[in-house]
Amino acid sequence: MRPMNANVIPVEQSREFIAFARDLGVLRFGEFKTKAGRLSPYFFNAGLFNDGASLAALCDFYAHRILSTGLAFDMIFGPAYKGIPLAAGTAMALAGLGHNLPYAYNRKEAKDHGEGGTLVGAPLAGRVLIIDDVISAGTSVRESVDLIRGAGATPAAVLIALDRQERGAGALSAVQEVEQTYGLPVISIARLTDLIDYLGGQPDLAENLTAVRAYRARYGCE
Repeated sequence: MRPMNANVIPVEQSREFIAFARDLGVLRFGEFKTKAGRLSPYFFNAGLFNDGASLAALCDFYAHRILSTGLAFDMIFGPAYKGIPLAAGTAMALAGLGHNLPYAYNRKEAKDHGEGGTLVGAPLAGRVLIIDDVISAGTSVRESVDLIRGAGATPAAVLIALDRQERGAGALSAVQEVEQTYGLPVISIARLTDLIDYLGGQPDLAENLTAVRAYRARYGCE
């Protein structure tokens, strides 16, 4: 397997994903207030991948993206709640590509009957890939890392759909904070810079391109 490179995103892959998200209304343009109180010119809502066809296509993007990195890992973990269908769907997509891997997820509340506990699925073992939609405050990553290490396994990387490349409270983005805090690579299907490149090739979205560039100049980080 070739050396892992999380930072190089295949151009066609990112553009296809952005176009796909836009066509479904998952990616929208306008004026949206973020949790940080900022007015963003775009909004990405992964919860709108809400039917079988769109979820299957999304997980296919996840599977191809992770394979493009050459990352060595043994299983997939999806943090509750959004990560659960993503982990299951990506495991199915990878199996269809000839890579049959186990997956697991957690419950928010421990179960005191049946199998009990907070973990469901395959036992956590080896190198574990964490899959989620985005990283905001990094809370789900922290909880996932604690669960994985607590089971004696090793977190291998985090895979998300979109990296907003936006500063948090300090100089770093949420993604950079996760990478720095846990020493884990964060892999994304697309980044804000990819969105800007995509908009540059869409004459009908020129007004949005200007707004997104201005937003990145104000709040962005490399």
